[in-house]
Amino acid sequence: MVAVKGRKNSNKNPPIFSHEFIIQNHGDIVSCVAMIFITGLLLQVTSPWAYTFIAIHHNITSDIEDPTMPMKYTTGWKDACAIFFSFLITIVMHAVFQDYIFDKVSKRLHLSKVKLAKFNESSQLVLFYILSVIWGIDIIIREDLLLNITLLWKEYPVPMSFSSKLFFICQLAYWLHCYPEIYFQRVKKEDIPSRIVQATIGFFSTVAAYIFNFQQVGILLLVPHYIGDAMLHGARLVHFVGKKEKVTKMAFLVANSMYVFVRVATLPIATLVFLYGLGQVESVFNFATGNFNIPVIRFTALTYIIILQTYLSYVFISRQLKRARENVVPVQTTVKSKQKPRKKEGKKTAMSEDDDLPEVDQATKKNLRSRSSTKAK
Repeated sequence: MVAVKGRKNSNKNPPIFSHEFIIQNHGDIVSCVAMIFITGLLLQVTSPWAYTFIAIHHNITSDIEDPTMPMKYTTGWKDACAIFFSFLITIVMHAVFQDYIFDKVSKRLHLSKVKLAKFNESSQLVLFYILSVIWGIDIIIREDLLLNITLLWKEYPVPMSFSSKLFFICQLAYWLHCYPEIYFQRVKKEDIPSRIVQATIGFFSTVAAYIFNFQQVGILLLVPHYIGDAMLHGARLVHFVGKKEKVTKMAFLVANSMYVFVRVATLPIATLVFLYGLGQVESVFNFATGNFNIPVIRFTALTYIIILQTYLSYVFISRQLKRARENVVPVQTTVKSKQKPRKKEGKKTAMSEDDDLPEVDQATKKNLRSRSSTKAK
């Protein structure tokens, strides 16, 4: 009977609204909240309210007579509602991929707690980066941004297509969902600052490009940035999954080279657009039309990009140097540990014992030691 009672206590579910309950069931809880908005579309009374959160708003082509012309959008306050709903969906999708894919793969690998946390982080980031790169390349090809780059400043501010607007809404929703995921994923205290910095940089960079109508420039800069980060985290996954050192070294070599190339290639693109391109156009500030082409905003944006690339390069180089030191330091410590550790410890203990005594007793103890050493001789 005692064994049965103990088994029942071990299988009890955590109390409702406790931390453990919320962490285990956060995907179901958030999906229920998202279902409230979806079911609101079924009722005539709540459908306008629910439609504000689910649909994409601020369409500026509704009054055009030509129905074949693609819809164009601008920014507005209703985008915050769409970002919030996408934020909920992103948390649900993260939980689904974590439960049905990432956890099943990690169980087969038998990773430690430290490696498991890194594996989960890299897995969800690689998935996000790959989807964003595919989506961003599709927008670049459709809108001919790379071959006809002069459109970035000649037609500024350019209205967004449906795909571009939805792209930025999903980007903002993803970086916002990274903050509660720190709690849901039980991130360690020493890893929390780096997670917060990463999410803040991603959110701030995306929202700045979105508000100031630099969406097309933002996509051109985000795609190579995501390619470099995806390859870096992909090399980490190869390190966890692969068993051959040659494959791991080759993966990190390619990823590190691409990461450095992306940092260097970002600066010419930003300089061409903000310093040269937009400088050729008339500087006008018009909040109603979304024109923010003034020197203060241009130089601030360019300075921010330069500082960001410098910071990312500094973090990357410091990590590489840290890894190089970790590979060398154990050899030096093993050599030093062999050099007479007992005599030094004996002297330190004797000195520490003398330091605890008064000055008179310290002098007498030193005299007794000198006498005993002479008698021994």
